[in-house]
Amino acid sequence: MRRKLYVLLLSTVLALLGPLPAAAPASAAENGEWAVYPAASQLGSRPYFYLSADPGTTLTDKVTVANKTAGPLTFLLYGADAYNTERDGGFAVRTRQERQTGAGAWIRPARARVTVPPRSAVTVPYTLTVPADAEPGDHPGAVVALDERIAKGGSGRDALALGVQRAVAARVYLRVGGPTVPALSVEDVTLSQDRPLVPGTRTSRAVVSYTLHNRGNVTLNPRVALKAQGLFGRTLLSRDLERLPAELLPRQKIRLTEQWTGSPQLDWGDVTLTATAEDVRESGRVGFLALPWLPLGVLLLGSAGGAVALRIRRRRAPDRALGT
Repeated sequence: MRRKLYVLLLSTVLALLGPLPAAAPASAAENGEWAVYPAASQLGSRPYFYLSADPGTTLTDKVTVANKTAGPLTFLLYGADAYNTERDGGFAVRTRQERQTGAGAWIRPARARVTVPPRSAVTVPYTLTVPADAEPGDHPGAVVALDERIAKGGSGRDALALGVQRAVAARVYLRVGGPTVPALSVEDVTLSQDRPLVPGTRTSRAVVSYTLHNRGNVTLNPRVALKAQGLFGRTLLSRDLERLPAELLPRQKIRLTEQWTGSPQLDWGDVTLTATAEDVRESGRVGFLALPWLPLGVLLLGSAGGAVALRIRRRRAPDRALGT
């Protein structure tokens, strides 16, 4: 059975090349061959779809697919739910075969299949129907244009089993009316240490790992501060972290790591991660004990050896006394 690999390009910011009947927004999602973006409105160009609706209502809008190549291209149009990737928390969307449960299930393009002539653009209306029992808050998604062509992927025998089908998507930021509840937590904080056996022979390092969890119903732009304290409350490290997702979608969680070069080789304390976003502030903490194991082991062995020698001498002392 032939497997399909979908490559979704969601937020590439490039200028369109070649004449098109309508100018695309400066931040249109594209891959060099085609672009997908919201149709121009009376308010001007829109980088993404920003929509608001109450439960039980239907919205209508239009999406434009622009073909930059010299030949016609045929696309399958569908709605998709969005999520944060595990690798870096980036914005990604579900494939056409996956089950859609949010905005992806509510989006219905007027045409499920569209052919775009060379160096032209086609605008397709779509409806977004919010169920009456939809939960309030943010429901991010996208309108996806999936190329019908399946290109060979891999090399050798892999090329026979693996196909690459490319897609580009225009993001949809939908907010359903009702109470909004921002909530954020820092979970499962761990610390792994890499220290030299002999203190001072090389720089020690540590890796702080943690899970950032959006437990609320709105998209958050998180900020995280890391602080490490040693004995007597001494500050060993204090920094604002940079490797964070630009947006953490509702009910999503991602696992992140932070390198700590120059971590202590002899100390006892804890590491605290404090996450803030939109009036929420939560912390997670992990303790650590840094000991130079080789010198400590030698010391313990020496102490144990001394104790054994002392015990032997004490046992021999009565024998010498009886001999006299």
